[in-house]
Amino acid sequence: MTLSLDYAALSDVGRVRRNNEDSAYAGPHLLLLADGMGGAAAGEVASAAAVQVIRKLDKPGISGEDMIEALAGAVHRANERLSELVEEDPEREGMGSTVTALMFDGQQLGMAHLGDSRAYRMRDGQLYQLSHDHTFVQSLVDEGRISREEAFTHPHRNLILRVLDGRPDSDPDLEILDVRAGDRLMLCSDGLPDYVSDDVIAASMADGTPDSVVVELITHALEAGSNDNVTCVVADVVETEPSSGTTPQLVGAAAELAQGGTGRGEPTIVVPGGGSGGGGGAVLDPEELRYAPREPKRFPWLRRIAVLVVILALIAGGGWAAYAWTQSQYYVGTDGDYVAIFKGVDEDFPGLTLSKVYERQTLQVDKLPTYNREQVENNIQADDLAGARTIVSELQRTADECAAKVKPTPTPTPKPSTPVTAPPKPPASTPVSTPPPSATPSTTPTTGSVNPDDCDGVR
Repeated sequence: MTLSLDYAALSDVGRVRRNNEDSAYAGPHLLLLADGMGGAAAGEVASAAAVQVIRKLDKPGISGEDMIEALAGAVHRANERLSELVEEDPEREGMGSTVTALMFDGQQLGMAHLGDSRAYRMRDGQLYQLSHDHTFVQSLVDEGRISREEAFTHPHRNLILRVLDGRPDSDPDLEILDVRAGDRLMLCSDGLPDYVSDDVIAASMADGTPDSVVVELITHALEAGSNDNVTCVVADVVETEPSSGTTPQLVGAAAELAQGGTGRGEPTIVVPGGGSGGGGGAVLDPEELRYAPREPKRFPWLRRIAVLVVILALIAGGGWAAYAWTQSQYYVGTDGDYVAIFKGVDEDFPGLTLSKVYERQTLQVDKLPTYNREQVENNIQADDLAGARTIVSELQRTADECAAKVKPTPTPTPKPSTPVTAPPKPPASTPVSTPPPSATPSTTPTTGSVNPDDCDGVR
């Protein structure tokens, strides 16, 4: 069984906005909606360009998984087109557009989605949202931080995280969806669901023809006080030939620009049995805030140069700060055969020396014990200059004590004894006292704080 689509599209500039930045297309094989943003950065140009590129998919012969590949390619080409438009006019830098597309092969749907426009399906009286909003508020809902009811009134509900904007990271969600006779499909810009509840949307979609449903939905949005453009595409999946024929419908900014307009002012609405758009003035365009992270830049090349200069300045500043730190460091090392105090750190980079001799000492390295000599040769870090000088003083003391320990003490040479005339022999009755033996001079070195064994290796 081959199915077909009976469709209608309608776009209204709304009661506040001065220009329509929505664009939409409906045809036998493709339903497409794009909501431009950027305010003065030409959101209407972005949405119209996206629709003009992607609408070329409205042709037979593409089915099944091939629809996903075709949709991905078309969105990619639309993104490249936006990039070209920015290059042609730098004042367009920062513009972007949502994209929600349903491709139909007679048996199933291929969906591509990027942004916060929506795709719905009404089946057996139940309304189901097919697309997933790429918004800050939806991320809070996904994380369980707020409820869907709280998201409906959240002050930042329109802040978009992903859009078609000419940058290489603008990848859409892609999905194959089942479809059957009796399904009713609907695409809309955020000007509808931001002001009209799902219950009211479901009630409007439950009855009537696609023509009457788009009118009713937009009327609900305007009566609810929507300050945005409102665009809807509704299609019924039917087994017979669609009652409204197969003439494609183009509405919103895309229709205005296609007819040679500027996209600003009253929109041209093309719909069987049509409706008309109305507009009013606004002091502040709220669309300029939807895409706040990427606001327009008047001279993008100057901005890029300025950013580069700042980055280089930060690198240079950080490098100078690091170098200044190295020059506040001290260590004790060797300078040839002598102990020296060095200023800096013992690291070298190509073309840059980070240390130099600050004070060369009179202490020779080979006068130190093996252990201390190895320490000095491997460098001894100091907290500051005073600390380095203290280390040198300790090394000098160690060298002096080792020199005293290892130097042999000469043995005194005894003086020749002078002959002594024996005293007269005392009377026998007088006791004779024997003189004590004379003392022999000692050759033992004076004991200090350094163990002689520690002085091994001193030359």
